Amino acid sequence: MPSPSRGLGPGEAPLPIVLSAAPDTAAAGVGGWFAHRRRRLRHWWRGASPNLRGSVFMLSSLLVYAVMVAGIKHVGQAVPLVQILLIRQVIMTAILLVFAAGSLRRALHTDRLGLQVFRSVFTLLSMLCGFTAVVKIPLAQATAIGFSQVLFVTIAAVLVLKETVDGRRWAATIIGFIGVLIMLRPGTDGLDIYALLSVAGAIFGAGITVSVRKLAASERTDTILLYQGIVLILLLVVPGLLWWQPPTPNQWFWLVTLSLFGTAGQWLITRAYQVGEAAALAPLDFSRLLLASFTGFVFFAEIPVLTTWIGAAIVIGATLYTIRKNARVASSPASA
Repeated sequence: MPSPSRGLGPGEAPLPIVLSAAPDTAAAGVGGWFAHRRRRLRHWWRGASPNLRGSVFMLSSLLVYAVMVAGIKHVGQAVPLVQILLIRQVIMTAILLVFAAGSLRRALHTDRLGLQVFRSVFTLLSMLCGFTAVVKIPLAQATAIGFSQVLFVTIAAVLVLKETVDGRRWAATIIGFIGVLIMLRPGTDGLDIYALLSVAGAIFGAGITVSVRKLAASERTDTILLYQGIVLILLLVVPGLLWWQPPTPNQWFWLVTLSLFGTAGQWLITRAYQVGEAAALAPLDFSRLLLASFTGFVFFAEIPVLTTWIGAAIVIGATLYTIRKNARVASSPASA
């Protein structure tokens, strides 16, 4: 009788038995291989440092957001942006409500309703400005200008949060704005209105960052996102229905896809900053420029001009310096 550990030899069993045994053996082999790989991956993940795990979440979120932005640029050529944002926010809020179903009352409790509404309005303005720029100008240019948000956060931190900013950080901020001006390319033809909208999106994004800092002390992440969904749906429902364009099946596919990817991206980036240090993760955000350049070139035949790369290099350098300076300032009290 043949051993169970080897295949059936010639003459040891009729053909039907060979055919019934082979798939089971193959399936067991493939299943065992995948189980072994899962165990090794789980072991590696548990042993990884918090910053490494945060980096994985961060890079995953950037890849997911790249799909979302490409979807908005593609669909935005034919579907009004307010309609895209309304559908995106309805789907995102529905997903959040499903996960918060068991503790909805707790998730909706807030002590800062006014600030929740303020943040949500700034979120809408940031998306309207930023995504309009994404649809109308090259992805790389819109993305590079968006990096100036960190520079506007520095100004907002002084004006709103009453933080102290030294001369070097102010110098980095001014240099960063020079980089933005290079990308805007002011000349005899005037400034590109859509590039200016990208700057406006960065300014409103800075307002979001500052408001989140104030909310973080007392509000839960799901509470912030739920109020964002409620306010945005209320603000978008009328213009979204007034300018409604019946989407084609292909457009519905992209609308649902970008909504799901946007939700996943928001969860991933939140998770990244929960497990990793902000100073260690923030520089990874600049890989968005490479992703945007690749996506723009491959899918939309966009080639960034030289001024975009020069201005982006200046903005990135100034922002990296600001991030490193912030990290040293944040760590100094702990070491004192």
